[in-house]
Amino acid sequence: MGAAVLLGCAAIAFGPAAALVLLTVAAEPLRVIVLVAGAFFWLLSLLAASLLWFVSVQLSGREDAALLLLGAAAAVLLQELCRFACFKMLKKADEGLATLSEDGQSPISLRQMAYVSGLSFGIISGVFSITNTLADSAGPGTVGIHGDSPYYFITSAFLTMALVLLHTFWGIIFFDACERRRAGGLGLVVGSHLLTSGLTFLNPWYEATLGPIFILMLCTGLWAFGIAGGSFRNVLKCLSCKQEPEGQVMLYSALQVPPEE
Repeated sequence: MGAAVLLGCAAIAFGPAAALVLLTVAAEPLRVIVLVAGAFFWLLSLLAASLLWFVSVQLSGREDAALLLLGAAAAVLLQELCRFACFKMLKKADEGLATLSEDGQSPISLRQMAYVSGLSFGIISGVFSITNTLADSAGPGTVGIHGDSPYYFITSAFLTMALVLLHTFWGIIFFDACERRRAGGLGLVVGSHLLTSGLTFLNPWYEATLGPIFILMLCTGLWAFGIAGGSFRNVLKCLSCKQEPEGQVMLYSALQVPPEE
């Protein structure tokens, strides 16, 4: 039973992310490099947040809820700061690739970099947030035997899945806002990230946590879809599975070889 819970929760948490990596990233070497680079920048934010937490606890001598709330907010701000540093580095890399190419264009666009780096932020964040939970789900033990919620593992898996997708959408919106110098987009990403982190403090009241987070994920995903150039017409065309008519080759009589006499 423990193995089934472990595999099921892992599939829920990382199934969509694994599909995105296999279908859109794994076949392109440059995208794989961006994926690794994004994970590195998120790890830098984790290191900075850990050092800040350690110093704060040592100086204050306490670990109460107020300090934990401030630590979570600081961790979110550090993640967004490292996302900005990732944008600056990828922007420089994009300019360098465009300089080296023969046609003067980079082989990978900034929007693709935004998507892949956001996906890498989400994956590495999800791995660190749910690894211990997955290890405990393997057993031994029974969740809820002391009156706690029996839905702890599955709600943690769904929350991790939402966090991975949110980071992907945040990456697209954040990079576009930095490129166009739009403070509103940056404020949306930082504010929604702070809101998502704050909602997790309502656990184990899962109805008040998962519902708003999934609504936020849907709204943010629609915004990122529009920024990436998507439209409702394209969605209908994709769902209809209709192929565009192939171009026809016209044969002109002037180009035909005259018959031999």
